[in-house]
This record gives sequence, C-alpha cells and structure tokens, in this order.
Amino acid sequence: MAKSDLRETEAMARVFLRPMGSPLPLGFAALAAGTFTVAGLQLSWIPASQWHLIGLVLLTFVVPLQALSCVYGFLARDSAAGTGVAIQGGGWFSIGLVTFVSRPGQTSPALGLILIGAASALLIPMVTSAYSKLLASAVMGATALRFYLTAAYELAGSATWKEAAGVAGLILAVLALYAALAFELEDTRRATILPTLRRPSGRLALAGRLAEEITAIHHEAGVRRVL
Repeated sequence: MAKSDLRETEAMARVFLRPMGSPLPLGFAALAAGTFTVAGLQLSWIPASQWHLIGLVLLTFVVPLQALSCVYGFLARDSAAGTGVAIQGGGWFSIGLVTFVSRPGQTSPALGLILIGAASALLIPMVTSAYSKLLASAVMGATALRFYLTAAYELAGSATWKEAAGVAGLILAVLALYAALAFELEDTRRATILPTLRRPSGRLALAGRLAEEITAIHHEAGVRRVL
C-alpha cells in the first residue's frame, strides 16, 4: 500500500468511545446475594422444604444480573472483569439448576466437577486483575475458594465440607458487598473513597489523561483486524 493510501485510510478510521457506568458493582452485589443465600442453605438456616426455591432464586436473580455485568464488562474493555463475572455466573447457574431439579439434600458429583473447573478457570482473571485492581482480584480468588469447597462437599458428601463452604460463602458475601460499595462510590464520585487497592495501571485508568488511555486502542480486540 502506498504511503498516500495509508494516510488516507488512517484519516478515515475512527474509534468511538462511549462512557458507561462500571459493571463491577452490579456483578459483585449479585455475587454477594447468591453466596449468602446458598450459605444459608449449607448452614441449615433454611429448611429443606425451601431447597428448590433456592435454586429458583439463583436462576432468576443472581444469574441474569451477573450476565448483564459480564456483557458490559467486555464492552468497557475490561476482559478480566468480563471473564471473571461470566465464570461466576456460569457457576451459579449450575448450582441453581442442579438445586432446582434435585431432591432436597442430594449431592451431585457432576456439579462438583464443574465447580472445580469453574474455580480453576477463575484463577485466570484473578491473576490478570491483580495487575490493576487487587480488590477485584481478591473477590475472584475468594469465589474460587468458595467453589472449591462446595465442590468438595458435592463430591464427598461430608457435613464438614458443607459447613466450610457455608462459612466461606458468608465471608465472600461480606467481601463482595464491600467491593460493590467501594467500586460504586469510586464510579459515582470519580475518586477513591474506600480502598480498592488499585495498582499503578489501575490508578492510571482512573486518574490518567485521555491520551494515555487511548494511545494503543488500535491494538485492542474489536479494533484490530485479527483477535
């Protein structure tokens, strides 16, 4: 391609960026609600007669909200957030569906295996998020641990694993609620009110200049020609 043609092509190409709210508070709030509800079942706060309703709650409340958060995470150009919330949503969908169709108190080795896979997959966005947002990385790591413990109960059927998963679920609920509040305040106030433990690249995304944010945008998926 001639230099004149190249300059003409560059002059015609434009990338439009649309401001949007951060999807992380929605995804983490839904996570908190889901893990708290399942923890109540695992710690016997909820009678066995409510078993199927727990599954229905996960399918109708938690999963749709995390699916929405996942889509906007990718649209906001944060693949780690989009991937992490998507895997969480898939895990809760599996838990909700198996709970809804199974008998009260019944364990499922198949669910245990898929939760091991989901927990292991969550380690990927956990690691990548650690380069920019340590708080988001901690939530994903805690979710992975919660899925591992739930998987152990589904595979072994031990009451010890069940209670451990429930306690981990409560801790995760508190952490996820804090993260939802911290990122929501940060997004609405345009400043860090509660610590979100951003690394240098994460702080640059919040306080850096526009030119620094879009310098290499032509190399991002959706702009470059080949993924």
